[in-house]
This record gives sequence, structure tokens and C-alpha cells, in this order.
Amino acid sequence: MNATSTPTWISEQQIVSLMDLSGAIEALEDGLAQQASGAARNMGKTHVAWGHNNLHAIGAAFEQAGIVGTKTWAHTEGGACPLLILFDSGNGQLRAILEAFALGQMRTGGISGVATKWLARPDAQVFALIGTGKQALAQLAAVAAVRPLKLVRVYSPTPAKRRAFVEQARGRFDIEIVEATSVEAAVRDAPIVTTVTRATKAFLPATALAYGTHVNAVGAITEERIELADDVFARCTRAVVDDLGAAKRLSTEFARAYGARDGWSQVTPLCDVVARRLARTASDDITVFKAMGMGVSDLALGLRLYALASQAGLGAPLPQPRREPPRLD
Repeated sequence: MNATSTPTWISEQQIVSLMDLSGAIEALEDGLAQQASGAARNMGKTHVAWGHNNLHAIGAAFEQAGIVGTKTWAHTEGGACPLLILFDSGNGQLRAILEAFALGQMRTGGISGVATKWLARPDAQVFALIGTGKQALAQLAAVAAVRPLKLVRVYSPTPAKRRAFVEQARGRFDIEIVEATSVEAAVRDAPIVTTVTRATKAFLPATALAYGTHVNAVGAITEERIELADDVFARCTRAVVDDLGAAKRLSTEFARAYGARDGWSQVTPLCDVVARRLARTASDDITVFKAMGMGVSDLALGLRLYALASQAGLGAPLPQPRREPPRLD
């Protein structure tokens, strides 16, 4: 890239105008294929906690694109403002800053869409969604993008929030969407289940899941959070993660199931599933995809959006940061 090119600030509104969820899933699969080939390298996720809040940083390097970047955000009880920063890998200069809330929702939903595409039964038409927070609608949209859903059951422990989410979702999707009064009622005989909660105690046991269920475990991304009971993994025939390193460090569920001896060899990175086309087989019982969030995913979307914005002439120009010697006297 040109060392003198002007950096750009790409807004949420521009990002939403440039990419939909189907486009995000396509970009994610491309990024995962590059990761499997070694052309994209992931930076280990890091975070620090205070109270019930977390500061996160993830990143990746895409060698062929000549771009490296990081996404950082403070997940607080008062909100968050995630930003994705892209740098030229040749000279380290700033290329773009992307407002990344919508991008993050598309990434988090889209990665579940990729996993569902490869790991859920092809004929699955019933979906159970546990959790109705900020990420829930994107999770529903992602599964609907890759499977012909006819029925969605929704559960969260607060009836008013559950009811409001169902009404909102009914206005967005031409699918029968109903409230469930318990986790067990929601997941009963559902071939696809997504958990996207902030739970700190396991609420989903294997006894609640039918044979052949695919589970997207999205919510528990720090050590104190847990969604799946240990017995889910006793029946799990395919365990897949987006970021194996982050799962080892931050997923209490996976550490319990696979941390002993050589158990991590039983866990497959999602990039290998995509690159090697490791789809569900008839002999698979429960399959689990653990989404920790990783830089390759965010950078895959960021690179596609940066290219689309450049082509469309979108983005506010930014001054290229200029060095200034510090005052040392």
C-alpha cells in the first residue's frame, strides 16, 4: 500500500450500508480458510477484569492483504465502544479505524452461522435460543441464514425481556417464534441450540438435549462464566472452537472437559473444519462449537469492509499520526 495514503474513519452507519450478515458469513469463511493455510495469523486474546467489567484486546495479521490490526473494547455495565484499528504491515502506518459494534455483532453471529453450516443437521428446522441480550438477534439471524428454520423457541429468565425479544424477532423474520418457559422446554428435540448468556452456573445438561443436537456456546468467554454442564461433553462427538488458545485459557467448560492429559487433541479449530470441509456425519451425537472471539474473525470482516468502503469512496479522512520527539529536559 502507498505509505502516504490517508487513513479513514469508517462509521457504524457506513458499515451497516456495506455488509449484511450473509456477506459477513462469506468473509468469515474466507478468513478462516486463510488461517488454515497459514496466510492469516491470530493474536492471542487478552483481557483484564474489574468488578463485573472487562477490557478486551484481540488481533490478527493477514499477510497477503498487507494488513495487521487489533480490536479493543471495554465491556462495562454502562456499555461499550469497540474499535477495530488497521495498520499497514509493511510500514506500520495507520490505514483505518472502524467503529465495531455492528461489525462485532455480525462477527459473533456470523461465526455461529459458519459453525452451524458445517456442524448442524442439514435438515434442521427447529432452533432453540437461550438468552435475549444484545447478541441474541444476530445469533438468530445467523442460524436462519444457513438453515431453513420453521420454528424458534426463545428462553431467558426474565419474562418481560423474553416477551419483548420475541415480539421484536417476529417483526424481523418470517418464522414462527415462540416463548419457552424453561431451558428444557426450549431445547426439547431442537436440533440446533445457541446459548448466549452471562451465566456463571451451568444451566444446560445433556439430558435436555436430543441425539444429534448441535450447540453454539457463545456466552461464556471468561473464566467465571459457565453455560454447559459437564455431561454435555461426555456425549460430545465433535468439539470445535474458533480460537483454541483462548479456549484453553478462558473457557472453564472446555478446560474441565479437555484440560486433563492430552484432551485438547480432541478439539478441532473451526478453520480446519472449513478448510477440510469436516461436515457433520450420521454418527455424530452432540456437537459443540465454542465461540471465544478471535482477531482473525474481526480482521476478516474489517478487511472486506475497508475494501468496500474504499471502492465506494466512504470513510472520513484522518490525519496520519506524525512523530514528535518527547520533551526530556
